[in-house]
Amino acid sequence: MYGMLLESVQHFVQLEFGEMVWKQALAATGCKYSVFNTHQIYSDSLMPDLAAALSAITGKSTEYFMVFFGRCFVRFFSNFGYDKMIKATGRFFCDFLQSVDNIHLQMRFTYPKMKSPSMQLTEVDERGAVLVYRSTRTGFSKYFKGQLMEIADALYGLKLHITIIDRQNDTTGGTTGPIAIQGGLKTVIVRYRLDFDNKDYMEAKVNKTIHPSQKKLGPVDGSVLLEMFPFAIIIDEDMQITGAGEKMVEAWGLENVNSSGQSTIIYSTVTDHFKLRRPKGIPFTWQNILHFHTVLFELELIRAPQEDAEKKEPQGLSLDALTLTTERRESQGAMKNILLKGQMRYITEINSVIFLCSPIINNLDELHNMGLFLNDLNAHGLSREMVMAGWQHFSRLEYTFEREEQRSDELETSLHLADSWKRQGDDLLYSMIPKPVAERLRAGLNPLSTCQSFEQVTVVFGELHDDSHSSSDLRDAMSAVSTLNTCFSAFDELVQTPMVYKVETVGQVYMAVSGAPDMNPLHVQHAADMALNMVAKLMELKLPGVSVKIGLHTGPVVAGVVGLKVPRYCLFGDTVNIASRMESSGMPNKIQVTEYIAQKLRKLGYILESRGMVQVKGKGEMKTFWLESGPKK
Repeated sequence: MYGMLLESVQHFVQLEFGEMVWKQALAATGCKYSVFNTHQIYSDSLMPDLAAALSAITGKSTEYFMVFFGRCFVRFFSNFGYDKMIKATGRFFCDFLQSVDNIHLQMRFTYPKMKSPSMQLTEVDERGAVLVYRSTRTGFSKYFKGQLMEIADALYGLKLHITIIDRQNDTTGGTTGPIAIQGGLKTVIVRYRLDFDNKDYMEAKVNKTIHPSQKKLGPVDGSVLLEMFPFAIIIDEDMQITGAGEKMVEAWGLENVNSSGQSTIIYSTVTDHFKLRRPKGIPFTWQNILHFHTVLFELELIRAPQEDAEKKEPQGLSLDALTLTTERRESQGAMKNILLKGQMRYITEINSVIFLCSPIINNLDELHNMGLFLNDLNAHGLSREMVMAGWQHFSRLEYTFEREEQRSDELETSLHLADSWKRQGDDLLYSMIPKPVAERLRAGLNPLSTCQSFEQVTVVFGELHDDSHSSSDLRDAMSAVSTLNTCFSAFDELVQTPMVYKVETVGQVYMAVSGAPDMNPLHVQHAADMALNMVAKLMELKLPGVSVKIGLHTGPVVAGVVGLKVPRYCLFGDTVNIASRMESSGMPNKIQVTEYIAQKLRKLGYILESRGMVQVKGKGEMKTFWLESGPKK
């Protein structure tokens, strides 16, 4: 599908459900795109996947979102003026329903890879109509339902109620039709009953009497129509071709000679030489031609393979025609099949249908590949002008598309870079300030509002001692910095938020806390585990002459962000001072804790040894303990 469909989904999901919901849906579907390019092709499965993801996130049904997506597309393309094209189809909603298949045919010039469904009205009455939907993709019938509802409401002021009469091969949530036994895809067919006020249409169109002046017109010879439409064909009720325009006969004769040597298309069966492209999913029969007379038909003239054509000598052709055929084959090689688009008109007098058509040609290259020339096209229409205009503007249009795709790629790259830079900035910010505090500052709160008091936290102080670098020599100083970096980096790996938060490093001192800024009822054992792991990690490093003294204390603190240039998250209170004294009065590779912590840890199975009374500056004597190891597993 084209990116325009996904652009509409993204815009209105973000608008009505929020940016966060959209990002969650993208993550759930594994979509790597954050921006969709209008003319880029994306996987058909992406839209049903997004509907399923949004359903899981919001609790609404997947069907709700597929209908919502259909409505979104109509709202979205109205901003680009496509609503004017729909309104131009006719005064009534039924006019649009009869033309919706033809609109898709016209859009092929702008979106050549569009896989549009086929839709035809089969019944019309004062209370509404019956519409038949055909497609090779499953799961999009609800999407189409949303489009119809939005068009009826927004463009025609009608309240439309849609019910599904029956359906075939339509798998909910799928994107590819079921595989037929004989190969290919089965056609998804859904019959809708559309209920709306259709009285005005019935009075103006169906029940309107013909103007008296029209009855005075005489019959028109069929040859006139074939001259006006040189690619037209006349088909009788036996599906045989009873007449064909001059250019059709010539185009057929260039590459087709049947096994009996017949060199004319007249009196052959139409299905032998033409393949029905649109309407999709219906047999090419007499009854269907009459039934879908309001729909534009698209037929493909089937050319014989070049090898087969060369083996067969065309009989009944003039020398000039044979020469022209040979020259075209040599210059063009295998020619592309001709696509013909037009309307089937029933002629009562001869009980036949005439296919009034023109070739579908986008530019001069296609004209050349089909073996045609500008002079072959209808003189009275705009076919020649469209081909020339397409050729003149093709280069400019192609250049514009390339520029837009390049800009889209650049924008997507810029967004990826912006996301990367944002993540790097967030990582740097969260290394200075705890994430919950940083989010409050981003929300515009006063920095003073980040100040919090905590009734109980456990503070960890660890100081490194390096006896191997005691001189003031520059090389020894550089080596000491390297040692500090190795040790502190190893300690950083042990920090697991929200269990433990690293507060700061000052010189040779490493400070951490458990219980702030995230509340943690298990702060004592988490801080103890951190201290034990710090000693164990230092032993693993096996750095000669390097040891660590660690102290722990539990109590109340006040925490907040301090500073403007290099803001830091700091702890204040007597608890911080006592924890620092536990470290400074400790011993290498030992963990000194206060009595309160010892009582807590012993109940949990930790091994502690009493050190006795220790003189603590500002506190006098305090009973302390050595933390030896954790509980036995």
